[in-house]
Amino acid sequence: MNIMDFNVKKLAADAGTFLSRAVQFTEEKLGQAEKTELDAHLENLLSKAECTKIWTEKIMKQTEVLLQPNPNARIEEFVYEKLDRKAPSRINNPELLGQYMIDAGTEFGPGTAYGNALIKCGETQKRIGTADRELIQTSALNFLTPLRNFIEGDYKTIAKERKLLQNKRLDLDAAKTRLKKAKAAETRNSQLNSARLEGDNIMSEQELRITQSEFDRQAEITRLLLEGISSTHAHHLRCLNDFVEAQMTYYAQCYQYMLDLQKQLGSFPSNYLSNNNQTSLTPVPSVLPNAIGSSAMASTSGLAITSPSNLSDLKECSGSRKARVLYDYDAANSTELSLLADEVITVFSVVGMDSDWLMGERGNQKGKVPITYLELLN
Repeated sequence: MNIMDFNVKKLAADAGTFLSRAVQFTEEKLGQAEKTELDAHLENLLSKAECTKIWTEKIMKQTEVLLQPNPNARIEEFVYEKLDRKAPSRINNPELLGQYMIDAGTEFGPGTAYGNALIKCGETQKRIGTADRELIQTSALNFLTPLRNFIEGDYKTIAKERKLLQNKRLDLDAAKTRLKKAKAAETRNSQLNSARLEGDNIMSEQELRITQSEFDRQAEITRLLLEGISSTHAHHLRCLNDFVEAQMTYYAQCYQYMLDLQKQLGSFPSNYLSNNNQTSLTPVPSVLPNAIGSSAMASTSGLAITSPSNLSDLKECSGSRKARVLYDYDAANSTELSLLADEVITVFSVVGMDSDWLMGERGNQKGKVPITYLELLN
């Protein structure tokens, strides 16, 4: 029975507190009650925490879209995560394309040029698919998980303490309002029931001291939590570096895979057409070494790069030079010379020739060669 009485009294007290807060909040919105303002430092910390939460959510969601463009797959992974179960492994798009290419090449015949090329391309696509899977796993572990832990852990704690601070402020302002009303009533009725009014004032002042103390203590707790946002930013910076490293590794792997595939296929196309009515253009290698990062270049340091200045110098002089062929090249017509990667030929300039070409000579064979396929030798 005593326990029941205690629960009823507690329920009544909680209901009274809730009603007092509701009245205070409503009067503040209507401009009928004063509001205790937080200090500028605490307001700045609250604003910084809210800004961090909003942008962390946006970055996290867009990273998930980048790593897994399929919305249905993301929903499925979310459901399995909430059920604390491992999502079934599914084949990704590069792996699926690779399998189709291998199957097609097998049916066309591995001994045919097209079939053999399809099989080689398919195997490369599968390797890219594996690299893609590793990127997703690494990014989820080192980047997405820390961001999600902040949103679902640290920020929830901050939001809880912030709400508690708001309640303590409402209690404080409600106590101030009651004390103000009690003093006003005492002034109006100084001659009537003075003893009772004086007792009400004393109770209101005691309530104000208690609520002020609770508010100050909660403000300090909230401030300490909010000051941890700077540490959160530092931690997220380290996670961002890990994400960039994972992407750099992924793109370097893809570059190396495609470079190996190009060598296996034997040559670049001899020309490129932008539309059906345009004539052939000067061939340009499809992979430019200076378009990738230093990590990718480190993994392909054996690839020589043509020096544009040396080629320009050769165009201006009348002598001949030795040059190493960087890539295989199939002559488009009888005026051009077919090339094999790593062979050494003699090249020289001819007056009136297009600036993107040199004249190449190998034994008794002679013809135009594209300068982008050459590295001049000292």
